Parts: sequence; structure tokens; C-alpha cells
Amino acid sequence: MDWGNVTVVILVATLVVALIYGITLYNQLVNLKHGVSQAWANIDVLLRQRHEELPKLVEACRQYMQYEQATLERVISARNAVGQARDRSDLKQLGQAETALRNGLGQLFALAENYPQLQASSSFQHLQQRISGLESGIADRRELYNAAVNINNVRIEQFPDVLVARLFSFHGAELLQFSEAEKADVNLRQLFS
Repeated sequence: MDWGNVTVVILVATLVVALIYGITLYNQLVNLKHGVSQAWANIDVLLRQRHEELPKLVEACRQYMQYEQATLERVISARNAVGQARDRSDLKQLGQAETALRNGLGQLFALAENYPQLQASSSFQHLQQRISGLESGIADRRELYNAAVNINNVRIEQFPDVLVARLFSFHGAELLQFSEAEKADVNLRQLFS
């Protein structure tokens, strides 16, 4: 038995196993990266749909709520800020803009209670239900996005994945977080004043 041949065979086998392992890790990291992108795309679809529905809601309200222009303008301004942050993929700014938009919508829906004709409008009811459904969908997809980001970020920091991640320039993704105001309890008295 020639020990030189055995050594070469062991060395080649070790290199083949390491190569297969490296390829497997690389493919898993690519899969995670694209999972984060897909989760963001799912949020983006709902953000765009809501972006298109908000002017319709504001217009329906404007017909009845002549004295609430400041609230309507806040909703439109926040809508535009969300759209700009989304287009730039600026998750920090998006979180802040989302908080402002949700606060504006909460105030708008609370003020709408003072307008029975608006509440009776089928257009308003439909838009309110549509936007509320989109809000729920965004919250659900935000949760899925943050889970995908967390899995991705953990994997690219774990050994031995970190070696492959650094070699091929895989980067962590940013969580979609909302401001402390978004997490705080809602002050109902303030909404109705």
C-alpha cells in the first residue's frame, strides 16, 4: 500500500467535500437573500395599493368634512412621505412616515364618526374597509419580512457561513421598524377632541 496515493486520495476527497459544502452554503445564503427581497416585494405591493386608495378616501371625506382640512392634508402629506421612502427603499424613513400615516388615518376615521352622512356613504365604507384590510396585510407582511431579515442576518454572521458570506459580499438587511409612537397605546380622548 502506497501511503503517498492514500494521502492524495484523502486530500482530494477533503477538497471535494469542502467544495460541495461551500457551494451548499453559498446557495443557502442566496436563497435567504432572495427571501428577504421577496418579503419586501410583498410589502411593497400592499403599500402601492394603499397609496392608490388613499386619495379616493380623502376625496370621499372632503365632500362631507369641510372643516377638517388639516386632517385630510396630514393624511395626504404622510401618504406622499411613505411613497417617497418606499421608492428610495429607506426603511428608517418609511417607518417614520408609516407612523405619521397611521396616526392621520386613525384621526380621520375617528373624525368621520361626527359625520353621519359620510358614515352612510357606501363609497366611504368600501374605502375604509379596503384600507383597513390593507393595513392588516401590511402588518402581517411586515412580520414576515422582519423574520426573513432576521434569519438572513443570523446566517451570514454564523460560522462557517460568515466565511462564505464575506467571500461573496453578502450583507445584512435592515429590519422594518416603526417609531415608539406607533407602539404606544392609542389616546382615544385625543383622537376625538
